[in-house]
Amino acid sequence: MVPQAEEEQSIIRCVPTQGGNIHMAPSDITKRWREVEREFETHLRLERNLSANTASGYLSDLSHLERYAVARCIPPDKVETADIESLIAELNELDIAATTQSRFVSAFRTFYRMMILDDRMKENPAEFVTLPKRPKHLPDILTDADIDAIQSTFDRSTPDGERNYVIIEVLYGCGLRVSELVSLKLGDIYYDEQCLRIFGKGSKERWVPINRHALDLMLTYIHNVRSHLDIKKGEESFVFISRLGRHLSRNFVFMFLQDAVKKAGISKHVSPHSLRHSFATELVNGGADLRAVQEMLGHAHLATTEIYTHLSPGYLRETIETYHPHYKK
Repeated sequence: MVPQAEEEQSIIRCVPTQGGNIHMAPSDITKRWREVEREFETHLRLERNLSANTASGYLSDLSHLERYAVARCIPPDKVETADIESLIAELNELDIAATTQSRFVSAFRTFYRMMILDDRMKENPAEFVTLPKRPKHLPDILTDADIDAIQSTFDRSTPDGERNYVIIEVLYGCGLRVSELVSLKLGDIYYDEQCLRIFGKGSKERWVPINRHALDLMLTYIHNVRSHLDIKKGEESFVFISRLGRHLSRNFVFMFLQDAVKKAGISKHVSPHSLRHSFATELVNGGADLRAVQEMLGHAHLATTEIYTHLSPGYLRETIETYHPHYKK
């Protein structure tokens, strides 16, 4: 609920907008919001059987819409989709998290479903609200020097050190997802073809080339390190094995990489996905065909791969110079 002082402030600055109601006093609009909020709380507690805390959360989220509407002289049954989208846009500018915005809209939808059930409205104004797209923060790009620095932190005279060294080489050299790496099996390595058979999202199969250096490192690890491990039953087919004899988890790879990055003195924000990201960026910057990169990364849509073109300063200029007729004059 809105505190009394805040309520009075909202009443004072109530300014009718295009969707507002100039025939109602601001105090009457506030009163109507309070009435339907009490009904909403009853609906949540009795009809939806929600706990007091959960119902309180819904009411708290709804209060954002109430304050916005009261300030514009809009009663609850006159709120339109455009009003909600305008509120969300304001929250977005205030850098409110996208997950929080989504939660607010969910609460609004629930509230207006009750209004429809009570025959107070015919349509739900929150049903098709479009949330603003927030900028995607791409991972930092790692250079060859960064990769060398990370690998130099591993003691290759130990089984774990050699395994971790090879893992970095394969992630960076093949652009695999960490989930694909930890589930890689011995039968997925095709030495003569220099390829790995990868099962990505949705168990979709693809073939990824692996350079001879990375392939030789992986086979050396298999023959000289892995072969001496006491591998648990059911784990025999996995390539990368822990000292406990089980295949690695994604979190394990993340943790040892974080430790190596810290030891290497690298200030960039690095995760296993950074290696995949750097793999793709190097290919695009080097002039690789986007569809080939798409295939190697296992992206379902080319648009996903195209994010890497934003990181290549010359890519867009080269494209327009090649295909735009005025650039050929």
